[in-house]
Amino acid sequence: MKKLTLICLLAIASVAARAEYSDHRGHNLDSLERVVAGWTPEREAAASREEAEKLVHAYWDLMSGYRQINGERSVHFARKSYNLAKRWNWLGAMSDALTGIGIIHYGVEQYDSALVYYNRALAITDRMAAGETPFASDTPYDQDSVDDNYSGLYGAIGNMYAMMDSIPKAMEYYKKAGEIFTKYGWNESNAILWYNMGEIWFEEGDLKKAFPCYQTSLDYARASGDSLQLSTAYKGLGTYYLAKGKIGKAVKYIQEADSYYSLHEDQEFRARIETLGLLNRILDRQKQLWRYLAIGGAVLLLLLATVIFVLVCNRKLSREKEAADVVIEEALAESPAAEELTGREREILPLIAAGLTSQQIADKIYLSLPTVKWYRKRLFEKIGAANVAELISRAKEKGLV
Repeated sequence: MKKLTLICLLAIASVAARAEYSDHRGHNLDSLERVVAGWTPEREAAASREEAEKLVHAYWDLMSGYRQINGERSVHFARKSYNLAKRWNWLGAMSDALTGIGIIHYGVEQYDSALVYYNRALAITDRMAAGETPFASDTPYDQDSVDDNYSGLYGAIGNMYAMMDSIPKAMEYYKKAGEIFTKYGWNESNAILWYNMGEIWFEEGDLKKAFPCYQTSLDYARASGDSLQLSTAYKGLGTYYLAKGKIGKAVKYIQEADSYYSLHEDQEFRARIETLGLLNRILDRQKQLWRYLAIGGAVLLLLLATVIFVLVCNRKLSREKEAADVVIEEALAESPAAEELTGREREILPLIAAGLTSQQIADKIYLSLPTVKWYRKRLFEKIGAANVAELISRAKEKGLV
């Protein structure tokens, strides 16, 4: 993604700086090349100023035309343009040719070489800014042309440092380009510039620095009124909020981006596909969150059920402990041979006489089965009975039941 967005930045100043040249897309490259083929070095040396200007433009058109299809031919015509412009000290054309060669090296990821040519073009632009004039002319280059060159080269050099992971250096040059864009009110160019800066920080994983860049891009896009730049800025903010996990805001901005891209489907088909892809990612993230919430809810319900079960068991154990404490106290307070019955023994004796089993008695008076059996044993010992029948008989004789 970084490469694609940075190439956009290169195109910003190129369009403005090349305004005086004819559009190479209006020519057939083969026929144009046949025309310039007749210009031998000797003929070029004898060319008039007007002829030399046309030829430099033709070389530029060929360089631009071959840029995407034949890098070697593009560099060839860039060098011819540079050499001819150098004879007349046309600094603008020389800078353009060197920039064109830099773009070719950039396209094949030869960033060090590209940077060399961009810096050479920058040095020539410095000469333009210093007031140097073409041969046979006393008129210096106007400030608009100089700034045009500077802004494009600052952006291009910033690109190189970004691709070489020298991010602070890249930002230094981007901000220089931005100052020129601001000077002339080139809001569209600033929107692209700040979006690219946001993309770089985003890819570096520094969301804190990416956000203000995306926001500034949106501000410039709104000022420009360009719907394509608005959609790009919205997409940047949507991507930021998606990375932050703020799904609601991410959906809002991505939908805004898509609504603008939909106005330019013929021009921005790839960008709209990317936006729709982001929407799909957001929907997947939402589904994932819902799954996590469902799992979390189930876990909470399970924990709640476990807590309730533990509380119930604890309450039952507490009751049994209380009963056991009473038994212990009774055991300590009296000997097994003592005939006087405790309150609990008087409670259990009638139940035994009624024919209830130990388990039934335990359920009825909320005691554990071992505790009830212990009381039965005590009753047999105190009353001096060997079995239930004898226990009931003697208990009746003593008036206990």
